[in-house]
Amino acid sequence: MDKTSIPSIESIAQMDEEQLPIPQHKLHNWPHFFGLYGAEHVAATEFVFGATFVALGAGLWDVLIGLIIGNTLATLSFTLLAAPIAVDTRLSLYTYLDRIAGGLTSRLYNGANVLVFAVISAAMITVSATAFTALAELPAQVAPYPTSIWFVVTVVAVAVVVVLVAAFGFNAVADFAGICAPWLMVMFTTGGMVLVPALTEAVTGYTTLGLSDFLQLSAATVWTGTNAEGAPGIGMFEIIGFAWAANTFAHFGLIDMALLRYAKKKIYGLNSAAGMMFGHYVAWISAGFMGAAVAELTKTSIVLLDPGKVAWYALAWSGFVVVVVAGWTTANSNLYRAGLAAQAVFPNQHRTKVTLMVGAAVVFASCFPFVYQQMLPLLAYSGVLLVPIGGIVFAEHYVFRWLGYTRYWYRFKGLKHNVPALATWAISLVVGFGLNVFGIMPYFYIFLPTWAVSIIVYVLLAKRYGAAERYPEQEEAERQFQARVAEWQTKEAEAAGLGDYVKDTSALSKVIKAVWILIGLVVPSVLAWITLFRSPNLYDYYVNLDQFYGITIWCTVIYFVFAYWGLKRSKAVRKSGVPAAAISAA
Repeated sequence: MDKTSIPSIESIAQMDEEQLPIPQHKLHNWPHFFGLYGAEHVAATEFVFGATFVALGAGLWDVLIGLIIGNTLATLSFTLLAAPIAVDTRLSLYTYLDRIAGGLTSRLYNGANVLVFAVISAAMITVSATAFTALAELPAQVAPYPTSIWFVVTVVAVAVVVVLVAAFGFNAVADFAGICAPWLMVMFTTGGMVLVPALTEAVTGYTTLGLSDFLQLSAATVWTGTNAEGAPGIGMFEIIGFAWAANTFAHFGLIDMALLRYAKKKIYGLNSAAGMMFGHYVAWISAGFMGAAVAELTKTSIVLLDPGKVAWYALAWSGFVVVVVAGWTTANSNLYRAGLAAQAVFPNQHRTKVTLMVGAAVVFASCFPFVYQQMLPLLAYSGVLLVPIGGIVFAEHYVFRWLGYTRYWYRFKGLKHNVPALATWAISLVVGFGLNVFGIMPYFYIFLPTWAVSIIVYVLLAKRYGAAERYPEQEEAERQFQARVAEWQTKEAEAAGLGDYVKDTSALSKVIKAVWILIGLVVPSVLAWITLFRSPNLYDYYVNLDQFYGITIWCTVIYFVFAYWGLKRSKAVRKSGVPAAAISAA
């Protein structure tokens, strides 16, 4: 087919769905994205980030206000950058980039994605492993490299399970991960609540105090403004940058187009606040408090505590489950992404095979605590690596239209490679990392000039190579192709029998939902409230704390059993269209 020919309806039907825009009948409303963002951004590494701010010597108000500003900026970045382009095109970044810049750029970009997602997976696996090492009372791994053979054995065992599940059973884990978010939110919050009386007593001799006293206690013992070496710590400017840059590759880098292309409206990008404001605000603050409290109560420096020990001290067996589940589910999703990106680099290899190959490297990297200990700078640098691609796509999607240039010019012109895109990426990385190397700008803000440079350079270079020219035949063929795609998707929607998809409203399903909400979420919250506010002395505190520990772990078991049961029933109803009452509970 030449560059002006138009595929038939039949040939479009044979195309990979990933190469086509998401059809209208597969779009989702806002609750879908609220849940997804909440699930993905409440992870085991929140223990790491929370403790990092404490160790770096952040002040109380710097944390409280700085994280609000930084996470608001991140939410707006999702809403104003990633969501509009995703909804306009209905394409993933990978597909859109292939149309804009061609195969070589896409392969290099996917190679960078393999690196980024593999590192994130390795960090999550290491954090999960600290739950087991806490049970075995192994020494904390504070060096960049492993110092215990048993730590390595534990990490490898956890990593192998994660890799095998990502390669062969990802769908089940994805379903499971979706029900974890509400429980994780409750556990992160209650973990901080139940440690307040103990920390208060250790410092003041009393187990109760008012809000103003609590703020003074937090400023004196947790977010003190002094780092672990006794020097002045980071300020609000740094904290804003940390929060904004933590997911740069997803919003400025546009990776979350893959998720937001399913949104019915652009404004649904605001649902990223479920992850930013809880996972990256409440959970970071609560995790920081837990880490500082455990350090104070055990007379151990916070830099010598790993996430597993902090979670175990704060939540006992439920803390063990928190670290394992949050790390495991997030590691699986990111390793799955890494496998997909690797398959794009090696299209002739099966996804399972390349996932196993990437997984082998992840297993090795997981053995080095450095990976999770340096997650904040690693995420920031990952953003810088991928952000120029977001700038290139932004330029071609918006700036070209404003300047009267032609979108898809490279493909219309019939060039073998999009040289401007490749050169722009290289130049932007030199500028971005150069700003950091020469101390001109801290690493958590260099994504901003990197993104701006990529837009300017790409526009200038693309103009020289033909972007300012018109390609009327090719543009008309593109319009007709999109019309054919819409026609085929309309027929597909009619053939799919959308009326068969019904909502699960059966009485049993309502009871199941009530059980996991009341027992799995409300009961632990009430017990934590009692421990915090109904502990007038140490004796009552330890009674309440033991009650919280003992009951919460059973609430956790009930939560996952009933939440997963309800999920399976709901999926069965949507798939078959048969009323829930007629579906076997099994």
